[in-house]
Amino acid sequence: MGNFQKLSLALVGLIIGGSLVACDDGRAGAQDAAKQLASAMTALDVGSVAFEGKDSAAANEQLKEVFQALDPAKPDVETGELTLEKDTATVPLNYSWKIGSGEWKYTASAELKKSGGKWLTVWKPALLAPELAEGEVIGAGAQSPQRADILGAGDAKLVTYRPVVNVGIDKPKLGSADPAASAAKLAQLVGVDPAAYTQQVQAAGPAAFVTAITLRQDGRTITDEQIAQIPGASSIADLLPLALTRTFARALLGTAAEANAEQIEKSGGTLKAGDTTGTGGLQQQYDAQLRGTDGIQVYAEKAGLSADEKQALPNKGRRILFQADMKPGTPVKTTLDPRLQQLAEDVLAEVGPASAIVALRPSSGAVLAAASGPGSNGYNTALLGQYAPGSTFKMVDSLAMIRNGLTPDSKVECTPTLTVDGRTFKNAEGYPESSLGSVTLRDAFAHSCNTAFIAARDTVSQAQLESAATSLGVAVEAPGLGAAAFLGSVPGEAEGTEHAASMIGQGKVLLSPLAAAVMAGSVAKGSPVSPVLVLNAEANSGTAAPEGSGTPTADGTSSSSSTAPAPAKAAEKPVTAAETAALADMMRAVVTSGHAGFLASVPGEPVGAKTGTAEFGNENPPKTHAWIVAVHGDLAVAVFVEEGGLGATTSGPLLKNFLVAAG
Repeated sequence: MGNFQKLSLALVGLIIGGSLVACDDGRAGAQDAAKQLASAMTALDVGSVAFEGKDSAAANEQLKEVFQALDPAKPDVETGELTLEKDTATVPLNYSWKIGSGEWKYTASAELKKSGGKWLTVWKPALLAPELAEGEVIGAGAQSPQRADILGAGDAKLVTYRPVVNVGIDKPKLGSADPAASAAKLAQLVGVDPAAYTQQVQAAGPAAFVTAITLRQDGRTITDEQIAQIPGASSIADLLPLALTRTFARALLGTAAEANAEQIEKSGGTLKAGDTTGTGGLQQQYDAQLRGTDGIQVYAEKAGLSADEKQALPNKGRRILFQADMKPGTPVKTTLDPRLQQLAEDVLAEVGPASAIVALRPSSGAVLAAASGPGSNGYNTALLGQYAPGSTFKMVDSLAMIRNGLTPDSKVECTPTLTVDGRTFKNAEGYPESSLGSVTLRDAFAHSCNTAFIAARDTVSQAQLESAATSLGVAVEAPGLGAAAFLGSVPGEAEGTEHAASMIGQGKVLLSPLAAAVMAGSVAKGSPVSPVLVLNAEANSGTAAPEGSGTPTADGTSSSSSTAPAPAKAAEKPVTAAETAALADMMRAVVTSGHAGFLASVPGEPVGAKTGTAEFGNENPPKTHAWIVAVHGDLAVAVFVEEGGLGATTSGPLLKNFLVAAG
């Protein structure tokens, strides 16, 4: 390259460079400064921003004071289009705050000035909020609506505000009395841990009321006179959203109480101190629907006002900047019948192991009772339990066999034992000899002959079993249920002993008491029942069991919905009226000639039933779960007792008590 060419390129470079410098009016620097400012405002930390006429640290302190009432909320701040005039620029700052369930949006104007080659932000309070003046701060108030009720059949109030008393030590009323002595006496009176409560009282401030216990006003046995005898002890009347009793449908409904610190933190600003929120069950699932939305007010007011001054002048000197109206919650309407639910709980009251009774109306799918006994320890066994259904599953076998051409009068072979791949299966203890040999399918079903059903394994494939199960409403989705539930799991593939075990409701076959009631209900209805519990679910109406809701399965291991196959959308081949007529005939035979004869005396329409005993674990003899399902007119019921022995002798009497009292 010649010297001339080199010189020419150098000149071009100078010309280009010169033109770039000439075009740089400072906009890029101003925009960078504006973006840094917006980012700092988003973090509510302007300690690194250079200001004109204000020290950065002082500006940061003022910023924090201005927005202290909104803590922990932070805004999202973005810059608008920058306007430049020589060494001055203005830029809109678009603020967006999430305040509770509301969104406060506004635009403030920022002024930037170039000084010594650097863009500085002109400090003024109006940078932070519309027309904010020096000496003003942002205040906020919220008004929470009352929590909505949970309703049952006929709009019965299952959960509503009921009167309670908070019993505790009111420290200002102690006088010269010893706080520890009073706390210990009160703890003893109300039945809480004296050491823990005494520590609580001693740690609380001198003006605190320290609650020991909250008692329902209705039926309380601890009187105001007893409380008043203890120095500093007091009772304060209040209202709380409570169920009919402390235990009524608790596992299903959940509870509602003042939000704790963890719940507030996890809510992302939705909950604040003093809010009521749901824990567990429908209360948690439909928390947003029940809670409604707060009424919110954000305002500018004079800084440094004391609490007394604010109370004396609640609205004077305040400029309202943002307001959102309070919206009351919407009641959750359910199909639960309070009488039948309480009856189911009463029937299970003395049962030691985990247990459940589910009752539903086959014609509509309405779940009338979903009770989990005291042995479930608060777990929703009724809807979430995952257990081998034992011989109740012979209803599914029978449907598959009917589809292969059998009728209730067809002959099957019932042998004392049957060996499959080296594993010997036998009938339940005390199986009648008169029902061995060549018997009708009806008789084998009525006396629950294991060997006759296992012998059908070569003609009934695992895929046919799965199809028959879904035909009866089991292991399919329940879009109208509106509550977390396990709807059953029936594998479509199984070989050898596992397929044989499936024929008697064991292996990997799992049902919940709800699914068992659905299976029986589908026979009564003549088509698959799809259960319904929540009638007006606004959101969160999923029916899968929550993570970590595992329960012991038939083999004693832990199972949860996350490990069970997802239910099918719907049955590919719904059960027909003709098929259910044959199944109903055989379920009736369980009562008239089988081992549920004790149900023959139940008044009203004839009862059809099927018992089930599911072995699990490795003990010899193995432990067993006890099942029985029944249909009685337009009522289908499943009763389950974990480690309950035989279905007929353990769950049967519970079922009879329920059906007789249900009327």
